[in-house]
Amino acid sequence: MSGDCDFGLIGLAVMGENLALNVESRGYKVAVYNRTTSKVDDLINGRAAGKNFVGTHSIEEFVKSVKRPRKLMMLVKAGPAVDAIIEQLLPHCEPGDIIIDGGNEYFEHTERRVKQVEEAGLLYVGCGVSGGEEGALKGPSLMPGGSADAWPHIKEMFQSIAAKVGPNDDIPCCEWLGSGGAGNYVKMVHNGIEYGDMQLICEAYQLLSELGGLSNEELYDVFEQWNDGELQSYLIEITRDIFSVKDDQGGDGFLVDKILDVAGAKGTGKWMSQLALDLGVPSTLVTTAVFARGLSAQKEARVRASEKLNGPAAASNPELQAIAKSLAGNKAELVEAVRQALYASKIVSYAQGFVQLQAASAEHGWGLDYGAAALLWRGGCIIRAQFLDRIKEAFDEDPNLENLLLNKYFEDAVENCQEKWRKVVALASVMGIPVPAFSTALCYYDGYRMARLPANLLQAQRDYFGAHTYQRTDKEGTFHTEWLDLRKAPKA
Repeated sequence: MSGDCDFGLIGLAVMGENLALNVESRGYKVAVYNRTTSKVDDLINGRAAGKNFVGTHSIEEFVKSVKRPRKLMMLVKAGPAVDAIIEQLLPHCEPGDIIIDGGNEYFEHTERRVKQVEEAGLLYVGCGVSGGEEGALKGPSLMPGGSADAWPHIKEMFQSIAAKVGPNDDIPCCEWLGSGGAGNYVKMVHNGIEYGDMQLICEAYQLLSELGGLSNEELYDVFEQWNDGELQSYLIEITRDIFSVKDDQGGDGFLVDKILDVAGAKGTGKWMSQLALDLGVPSTLVTTAVFARGLSAQKEARVRASEKLNGPAAASNPELQAIAKSLAGNKAELVEAVRQALYASKIVSYAQGFVQLQAASAEHGWGLDYGAAALLWRGGCIIRAQFLDRIKEAFDEDPNLENLLLNKYFEDAVENCQEKWRKVVALASVMGIPVPAFSTALCYYDGYRMARLPANLLQAQRDYFGAHTYQRTDKEGTFHTEWLDLRKAPKA
């Protein structure tokens, strides 16, 4: 027995409530349930009043309210809560019903749940949802993966509620990504790139405010200009807005200056970094961004250290002052140099993200479409940016593109920014301003473009102390050397 609702949603926090309203606004009848049932009543009597909703007060009632094959979505905290709800749903569902998780879940948990739910005769989808509460209401980026047989049943609904891009705003930011945990993995990489983007923007802010002396009003103007060009993106846009907001607690000045410099994190950046290590791919920017947040959290230790540890004495050193002046020039020149450094570093960040997606897809047999993944991020999500169109074009031109840096557009873009990028990193070093993401991006670029790295010495060291063997440049095969026997005797 089933009801007449087209869709069911469990979890009525801000994201869940907004997504339910989005689905209903597209012409679907929606059943809702929340463990704290007063939230159901609040929605039905509040924002959903007069709309096509059915409020339910039990899992059994919830499931029975939805027509078959049922599309039942959870938007709850990742982890054990999801497993608990699946266990509650299964006895009331029927073969062919679809359970969907829209949380920020670890991809291996989704892989396990796909098997569990399919063994029970149902279908399971792990769907990344990006865009925050506004995106959930007006059109998020959706990244579904899991049981492939579920896609024909949810495709029309999901693409109708997703953000739209393209010349006619008719291309949905939602496409099937693959089996198992593919959708959650793509969402995780999205979040990792987001970590890198945010850290890069923060470093640009520190350089412009501390070295350039730009006021918040001037920073607003700079970010407004940047948002009209190559750097156009949601994060640049909201950063611009932040610089215009005055203290909302009655104090003088701007709110951003009153916020404690301690960054939070929910774990997806750390997951991407850990999985990059497992795959052996150098996703260095997200790792640096995660560590930067960790260092920010050591606020009390940093305050103590600031009273004892000294940086470069640029103010009293004429040579350092000359270097800084030659690198920074005037305020307008610094702004342009930082813009170019930010753009080049951002390209590296996305390049690393797609390299990791390629490695993961090969490892798990997902067959990801990288151009489609880029398009999913073009609208509705936090890292939405103008140059994602260029990424899609790059993979359309060459689906097997090894690295975005090898695409002509991005190759030229980085080449054009390279001189200023290096000057910004050098200036920061001379002046003692930490720019871990800018410098990490540059180091990756330099390492990737080098045909020969000093790892030959590293491998010699490994063979010396652990007989780990090595390969040669002039002969085939695997070799080991008795270094102690052949070494030059040390001086007595």
